Amino acid sequence: MLERAWTLKQNLIDFVLDAEGELAVALEAFAAIRSTGERYDIAQQNQVIDSFTVEGKVGNKTPIDLFVESQPDLTEGEISLLKSWGQKSFTGLFEITQISPDSFEVTNWLTAKHYNVKPNSANFLPEMSRFKLGEILRVRIAPLTDEAWILSGPPIPMGKLGKPKLAVAIGNFKQNYKNNLYSDAPELLEQAWKSVEQYHDDFTEFFGGDEVTLSGYHLNKQLAQFQEVMTKKRLADIGIDGSKSLADIVEDAGIDPEEIKAVAIAAAGADTKAVEVAIDSNASSKMVTPKVELPDRFKKAEKVTALSHSRWGQTFLSNYSQFTEMLAAEDFSTIPGYEKMVRSYLEDPAINAWIWWRLAKVNPAKLSQILQTVLQRTDFQIETDLDSLLQEYKKPLEPELPEIASVPLHLHNLFQEALGEVHKSKSKPQDKKKSSKGFKS
Repeated sequence: MLERAWTLKQNLIDFVLDAEGELAVALEAFAAIRSTGERYDIAQQNQVIDSFTVEGKVGNKTPIDLFVESQPDLTEGEISLLKSWGQKSFTGLFEITQISPDSFEVTNWLTAKHYNVKPNSANFLPEMSRFKLGEILRVRIAPLTDEAWILSGPPIPMGKLGKPKLAVAIGNFKQNYKNNLYSDAPELLEQAWKSVEQYHDDFTEFFGGDEVTLSGYHLNKQLAQFQEVMTKKRLADIGIDGSKSLADIVEDAGIDPEEIKAVAIAAAGADTKAVEVAIDSNASSKMVTPKVELPDRFKKAEKVTALSHSRWGQTFLSNYSQFTEMLAAEDFSTIPGYEKMVRSYLEDPAINAWIWWRLAKVNPAKLSQILQTVLQRTDFQIETDLDSLLQEYKKPLEPELPEIASVPLHLHNLFQEALGEVHKSKSKPQDKKKSSKGFKS
């Protein structure tokens, strides 16, 4: 079966590369969207082609669908295998945990799930023999049987990574492979989206609406209070008295202190009562709610607007009130730097489509005039042209999982440990030069 899977995979790739017309155009567009502006090596190019066979679209069909239609001699088993690749294959960051002569065991760092993986061709066996335990691979894997998987495309070895570099690699993966974030753990994805909805509900309850504008200093203080309220609420939801210390909780519950620490992690440098992790006792996997903080660049700003949405998440903007004032002005051209501000809203990836739709509701006619002027498009109309403009600036029209979403406990722990190592590394030179200053234990 493995040999037949290799042949099927190569035939599918050849079918895509030899195609003309709509399929060829779709491949070119798919590759352009995934281009980072950097020069791809052959392995990265092949990964893009491999991903296209599953994720690409020609009308409402995938390349796998078109391949199956073009091959009348395929058996039912072969068709079933191809369809399983389309439904279940996914890209991940895998750590090699065991190596055998013809396969290896890997763990997906995004979800902590384990897989037995075989090579995607006999030619790959020599390369596979050079892999080391603990090495990280970025690769797409596809099902072969109920128990075994194969490499769907060529892996990109990333070497053995320390915690800081692994955390960076996972952060880059989350940014560049959003559709594959929790592909093999839909329950984690569902919990993450529910956490965004819960955060929005808490935000609107605490602030009295989905928008609040304060000075950076005062918003930072309000967010700290908001964090405390959410913490107590989460603890109450799982039957823990938020007024007690972690030591008291352990004593009352009769639970091993290490087990409690795995369930409830105190905020770094804070009182142990400021527990920031909430775990659904009925969930099969533990998820961590990120700590609510105002980014440093906003803390001294004269005005900062915090916006919340149940799907798009949370956004902080230091010039949102200026933008709305521009929409209310009789002559928007009198607003200093208005053109630069509008262009920054278009070019900044952090300002998503929902922010633009929200602004459009404030004064659609005025926003049309502003964009006509800034973009030099005299026929631009908000009602008909806004979405295409947002896509032109690579702004998705559907929400992607926001940063405020909960993350699996093992990833949270990794990020915290990585930060600790970075801070420890940065402090070493200062400790040597200024050993007599600072806090002492």
